Amino acid sequence: MPHTAALLVIDLQNTMVSIAHRPAPVLAAVAGLRERAIAAGVPVVTVQHRGEGLEPGTDGWRPAPEIAPGDDEPTVHKTSADSFLGTDLDETLRGLGVTEVVVTGFATEICVDTTARQAVSHGYDLLLVADGHLTSVRPEDSPYAPPEASVAHHNEIFRTIRFPGRSIRVLPAAEVDFTAPPASAAP
Repeated sequence: MPHTAALLVIDLQNTMVSIAHRPAPVLAAVAGLRERAIAAGVPVVTVQHRGEGLEPGTDGWRPAPEIAPGDDEPTVHKTSADSFLGTDLDETLRGLGVTEVVVTGFATEICVDTTARQAVSHGYDLLLVADGHLTSVRPEDSPYAPPEASVAHHNEIFRTIRFPGRSIRVLPAAEVDFTAPPASAAP
């Protein structure tokens, strides 16, 4: 099967962006990736979370304006951290002939991590955009890792994790080439 990438934009909705640590550079990176993906004919799939504070039709539920999907772009609606669970994401990606997902979004250690791992389990190669995901602002006494440490930690985990038959890469947005196939997957 030929290499076909898709850009996943996970939960970059107004409410999430409003609580995110340093959202501007991530939104700029994802917006640039969207433009490059569209120019290359690569599908962009927006994933929107639904739930308390993220009711459909509300301003908080809408994607951030910088990365809002076009009318012809698929949007997947989810209610859990896993963008595949109870959604049509897998069906959408398979229908587009996708072999590799390029993952961006919010929140690094929850929805981004869960969806990235599930993508590999569903048979897709994975490219995690190192500067294309973020997490929430935290108080200094939070039991969670500081935002920048969380992002760095997850980037490093995905640089070292292995999954038989899959390619897993972590690259900054500037180095993402939607048309280049990943290196051969480990056996």
